[in-house]
Amino acid sequence: MAEETIFSKIIRKEIPADIVYQDDLVTAFRDIAPQAKTHILIIPNKLIPTVNDVTAEDEAVLGRLFITAAKIAKLEGIAEDGYRLIVNCNKHGGQEVFHIHMHLLGGEKLGPLNAK
Repeated sequence: MAEETIFSKIIRKEIPADIVYQDDLVTAFRDIAPQAKTHILIIPNKLIPTVNDVTAEDEAVLGRLFITAAKIAKLEGIAEDGYRLIVNCNKHGGQEVFHIHMHLLGGEKLGPLNAK
């Protein structure tokens, strides 16, 4: 069993977060250190530490991440101009919280994907 994360507590509403969407599979909330005008994290309610830990039984929840991203982008008014979805994996990939999460970034023109 994977270790519980801060995201697990957000899902259960044990710590405050600006939740913009929640259903039986996923939760979405505003990032506390936004990297764009719109920066929302979309996470599975099931704890999956990294992309490397995904199994075939996670297919529905991973699909829901994308469906939710499109729904939120439309609600936030950024769907037409465009947005970026990012999933980091492990330390070299930039993952800081070991609970899979998708970053939805938009609301402005975004810079290069891999600026060094």
